[in-house]
Amino acid sequence: MKVSSYKDLEVWNKGIGIVDHVYDVTSQFPKEETYGLAAHVQKTAISVPSNIAEGHARQHTREYQQFCHIALGSCAEFVTQLTIAKRRGYISDEDFAKLEDELDHETRMLQNLIRSLKDKSSEALVPGDEEE
Repeated sequence: MKVSSYKDLEVWNKGIGIVDHVYDVTSQFPKEETYGLAAHVQKTAISVPSNIAEGHARQHTREYQQFCHIALGSCAEFVTQLTIAKRRGYISDEDFAKLEDELDHETRMLQNLIRSLKDKSSEALVPGDEEE
């Protein structure tokens, strides 16, 4: 299947699903965390598919790769925030394990996308992509 939009990417769709799950879980955080940890977890989760989308819209493959690397960094930040939430008792062991598993899958998909972009760097993967 030809990818014509970031919406066609499984890695982007998986990221959106994780965001939905995060909002469900963080809605159960204590009220005093609404603008603290809950907001940070939500923002970090949103960052993953957002960076994939922004990278896909860039004109050069290297830029796309960079945004995918930023998304990877957000995955690591996200696991850290989930660990803090678990240690504080804001998230159940079951929700933590499920989100951690989803994030592990997202991370592997991002790594594969980055590898694919590197392998195909001489091809025009993004409209207007040119070798520099």
